[in-house]
Amino acid sequence: MKGAWKLRLRMILTSILMFTIVYFLIMLVGMYLGISSWTLYMGMSLIIVFLQYWFGPSLVKRSMNVRPLSEAEAPHIHQMVQELADEAGIKKPELGLSEINIPNAFAYGRSSRSGHIAITRPILGLLDRDELRAVLGHEMGHIKHNDMIVTAAVSVIPMICYYIALSFIFSGDSRNGGGIIIGLLGYLFYLIGQLLVLFISRTREYYADAASVEFGNRPAALVSALYKLSYGAARCNKETIDNLNTNRAFFVNDINNAKHDIHDFQQIDFDGDGRISDEELRRLANSDVKISKKTGLMELLSTHPDSLKRVKRLAELEN
Repeated sequence: MKGAWKLRLRMILTSILMFTIVYFLIMLVGMYLGISSWTLYMGMSLIIVFLQYWFGPSLVKRSMNVRPLSEAEAPHIHQMVQELADEAGIKKPELGLSEINIPNAFAYGRSSRSGHIAITRPILGLLDRDELRAVLGHEMGHIKHNDMIVTAAVSVIPMICYYIALSFIFSGDSRNGGGIIIGLLGYLFYLIGQLLVLFISRTREYYADAASVEFGNRPAALVSALYKLSYGAARCNKETIDNLNTNRAFFVNDINNAKHDIHDFQQIDFDGDGRISDEELRRLANSDVKISKKTGLMELLSTHPDSLKRVKRLAELEN
């Protein structure tokens, strides 16, 4: 796949940096506690990462209330997924239906050989065929790139740093301030780790978008789908959004930024019909897109790219 090596390289470098951070922090903990076998703590951290890798897909399935979607229930969707899998050159993922009240889709699994794609029930009445196929192509891109499990595995590392920070900052055992220093370092590494996880999460979305186009979908169809999904998320109550907040990185778009995204999409919806046409996307491809400093800062703290930057990338694929 074109340019996919860049995504793999970024994931590898991010993973190395994340493991270096946790390795260094645990080494400091071992030295501080006077434990010569501090490698035991490193082993425990690796076990935690492995458990996240192994049980992560099951946790996602349970938390998102996913059940198998049989071919008899949705033959046209199964056909789309099979066609996309053939285009991607991978095994057809298992297809599921998520019983959550927000229109979206997501991919999960340990590898491209054991991938799953789930759609939520509200998406079925919201997107047309081309838009749904474009979204499924986006999720197929995640499975093809094996990026969802890398994100899931490294996302646990900041939490390890966070719990180390809490343990030492509030332990009450200062030992000349050494414990406080380790606690503060742990919290700093937690913040850095969170930013790295968000960075790799945003990066993988660009490549999944490009993969959907490479699998034969129109960029405008995917942009229209994102537009409609933003409207769908904006209509949901705050409780629904909050309940799904920890899993929002799996979705096609960031459900927390739905209202902001709608404002961005409306700027390029020149005829105001609630969808983005090929012509509207071509007009964007020949325009400059600038985002404010505030929006740029918001993007750093988001699981998904800024919507205008994302659409601009897709517009360039239209040409």
